[in-house]
Amino acid sequence: MRGVGFLLRLAVVLAAAAAAGVEARFVVEKNSLMVTSPTSLRGRHDSAIGNFGVPQYGGSMAGTVVYPKDNADACDTFDGERRFRAKPGALPNFLLIDRGNCLFAKKVWNAQNAGASAVLVVDDKDEPLITMDLPREDDEAAKYIQNITIPSALIDKKFGEQLKKSVRDGEMVNVNLDWREAVPHPDDRVEYELWTNSNDECGPKCDMLMNFLKEFKGAAQLLEKGGYSQFTPHYITWYCPQAFVVSKQCKSQCINHGRYCAPDPEQDFSTGYEGKDVVVENLRQLCVFKVASEIKKPWIWWDYVTDFHIRCPMKDKKYNKKCAETVIKSLGLDVKKVDKCMGDPNADSDNPLLKMEQDAQIGKGSRGDVTILPTLVVNNRQYRGKLERKAVLKAVCAGFEETTEPNVCLSDDIETNECLNDNGGCWQDKAANVTACRDTFRGRVCECPTFNGVQFKGDGYSNCEPAGPGKCLINHGGCWHETRNGQTFSACQESENGKCQCPAGFRGDGVKKCEDIDECKEKKACHCPECNCRNTWGDYECTCSGDLLYIKEHDTCISKTAVQTKAAWAAVWGILIVLVVVAAGSYVVYKYRLRSYMDSEIRAIMAQYMPLDSQGEVPNHSHDDEHH
Repeated sequence: MRGVGFLLRLAVVLAAAAAAGVEARFVVEKNSLMVTSPTSLRGRHDSAIGNFGVPQYGGSMAGTVVYPKDNADACDTFDGERRFRAKPGALPNFLLIDRGNCLFAKKVWNAQNAGASAVLVVDDKDEPLITMDLPREDDEAAKYIQNITIPSALIDKKFGEQLKKSVRDGEMVNVNLDWREAVPHPDDRVEYELWTNSNDECGPKCDMLMNFLKEFKGAAQLLEKGGYSQFTPHYITWYCPQAFVVSKQCKSQCINHGRYCAPDPEQDFSTGYEGKDVVVENLRQLCVFKVASEIKKPWIWWDYVTDFHIRCPMKDKKYNKKCAETVIKSLGLDVKKVDKCMGDPNADSDNPLLKMEQDAQIGKGSRGDVTILPTLVVNNRQYRGKLERKAVLKAVCAGFEETTEPNVCLSDDIETNECLNDNGGCWQDKAANVTACRDTFRGRVCECPTFNGVQFKGDGYSNCEPAGPGKCLINHGGCWHETRNGQTFSACQESENGKCQCPAGFRGDGVKKCEDIDECKEKKACHCPECNCRNTWGDYECTCSGDLLYIKEHDTCISKTAVQTKAAWAAVWGILIVLVVVAAGSYVVYKYRLRSYMDSEIRAIMAQYMPLDSQGEVPNHSHDDEHH
């Protein structure tokens, strides 16, 4: 099935070019390379900008050419720690390497890891310059392609051999790479376009595109709102050759009877979404841009495509019309106008918007045909390099006439304040004054907040609910609650995973309503014959007829006389107990005092008849008299 899909895509591409009545033309974007030494090579040459890495649009870079003695094709990693890193105070090193034996991207990656500041690849054929393109999305190089941050360029074979000879001869070869004229800059407004796709299951390329859309959104909207730029989104669309229109492949990948097609997202016709699903969503995104432009807010397109990717991904089986309309409504656009713009995808007729897209793919002027997804075009020149916020912003800003650049081109700190308009389409609780909208320099994001120490959880767009301890303090955790006569009942439960549960005396779902249970009517209370039941809000009240009193614990009525008798006996027993306690206490005190008195008397008597240990011996006066 994969092979059939590839052949079909190849067929529709060729058919699209033939139908346009012109020869397909891919323009190689170039920058200037000036040799400043040695004198024998001094002069200006063309070089083809690589379609990865970060070209220095609007600037230039000077360096010294280095040609490695081993690993000249840079297909292997270089020995040594940052072997080609320039010494402090010296010009940066531009590594000159040979074409062949491995992917362009791998060569540049190995050179970057070895410390090179730029790479010049020498063609191995005598031919016009070509663009060094990205590898296939399923190639292992996709793992490192997004980390290439140095510029690279392809030079022709003859010029490259001259550079290699000069380096081998020991001459200092200095060159200057100049990108200042790579993007035209005629006036104070930049016109740029992005050829994109709504498919989010095509691997690293799709991930790269969606990351770029999220990161670049803030800068793009500031440029558009300030009138500094005119942005237009485009979608590559093919058609199915007449001979294949009734085939299973065309029916699954095309709409409008084979007129507009997209490859199967998973490259497998037996599972997942189909190519026609992608075409329909591409058309919807074009119509979102059209409807938003009619109300003078074309920048809403950036919000839609990023929100749709977050809320309606293929992996969650939400890539559909229902989810898309939820996003459209959240951004304040008219769903009916978008539907009318899209028309009938099953009609056997042309769709005006998609027909324009097919025509726009054919190159005009200096732009060339658009055949690579994604492709960025700035002032009618195709951008070459990494699709990354700072790199693209530099290319866009290079399209302004000198001294007319807006502030967004001069600072990385961008505050968009999108939350000021309709809360950015995010969730909010006006009663509690809580919002999921948060401004960042990349544009607004919809993330459930932490408010007064309480964490909210949800998608940030249509739902955020307080969770965990303290959640009942925030609007009762989104649960039912009601206050009457100063008394409040709530269905909120404080436990981490607690659900809304109606309190005792109520029944309901706990979220939208809790109804008061009529315990009297349902005979859940006051069962004794003498009981009179009256329902109150959230509770009940029982009374007894005549001289009877109601005992709630036993759900019964008893006479007041019995109650009074019991109370009298209880009082008597209480008095008796008190008297006993007092008597016992008095007896204990009496015994204690009596014993203390007796002890003191006995000690006094004993002291008269025998000496105590603490007293001296008593003198005997009778013996003294005898001596006299």
